Amino acid sequence: MTEKTSLTPRDVGTLATAADKAAVLIEALPWIQKFAGETIVIKYGGNAMINDDLRRAFAEDVVFLRHVGVNPVVVHGGGPQINAMLEAVGVESEFRGGYRVTTPEALEVVRMVLTGQVGRQLIGLINSHGPYAVGLSGEDAALLRATRKKAVVDGEEVDLGLVGEVTGVNPAAVQDLLAAGRIPVISTIAPEFDAAGQPTGEVLNVNADTAAGAVAAALGAAKLVMLTDVEGLYANWPDKSSLISSLSAADLRTMLPSLEAGMIPKMSAALAAVEAGVARAHIVDGRQSHSMLLEIVTTEGVGTQVVPDEEAS
Repeated sequence: MTEKTSLTPRDVGTLATAADKAAVLIEALPWIQKFAGETIVIKYGGNAMINDDLRRAFAEDVVFLRHVGVNPVVVHGGGPQINAMLEAVGVESEFRGGYRVTTPEALEVVRMVLTGQVGRQLIGLINSHGPYAVGLSGEDAALLRATRKKAVVDGEEVDLGLVGEVTGVNPAAVQDLLAAGRIPVISTIAPEFDAAGQPTGEVLNVNADTAAGAVAAALGAAKLVMLTDVEGLYANWPDKSSLISSLSAADLRTMLPSLEAGMIPKMSAALAAVEAGVARAHIVDGRQSHSMLLEIVTTEGVGTQVVPDEEAS
């Protein structure tokens, strides 16, 4: 007769931990089923881009999405890295109206950092898990089109140099990569087009938030997820108890003029994406490991989501 053995406290603890993990997977199942085959566009930025642990966690999240049948597309900027490189090479850079004035010398640095440093680093991290990521810039296959952006400071229009706003997206190159099972990683440099729709030969530095929103709309993405350095959108900043978990596009339109300057590009991009047909836009705290997955595949979520007006009514 076989003698029965009892579980030690360590065994019990291990089983409890495994049960917790299983419960999370079961909770995620309906979300995985819902988004299998769908495209999710992720704007990568903030601390998630400069902290080694967060970078690795982000790469793991993207690969996880790929393996459960989601088509992730990553769009990134690189403000901190650009600042550091401009200082290192002695190129002066100033801000007017909240935008970086971009001279031809500064643009060369921006282009080098976005495509040659930030993008390559993320691609390397993703590809440490398998041959998935492929880098693109907005210049490749005319993925992005842009016109020059002006800013108004103290009631006067000022020249920002080689700064643009996205006016069009040609998603064919991204769609080709997704069809091949790849993960596109897009840096936000865009060729300039004139009022007649013709390329001028110049290249412009464009805001990564607005570029991500435009890419999400052009791809018909199921979600736009934007990583930032706050927990989400607050109704009464800096009161952290006023964090908004969900709001309609109409409510966001009303709030937009009163938001802090740093949140306006993000929330404007989220609003534009939802208005263009993206089903959900999420603002997520990139300072927390795996926050993107928690927002996508759990019922509670961790950030702020923007939904179409008809769903909120």
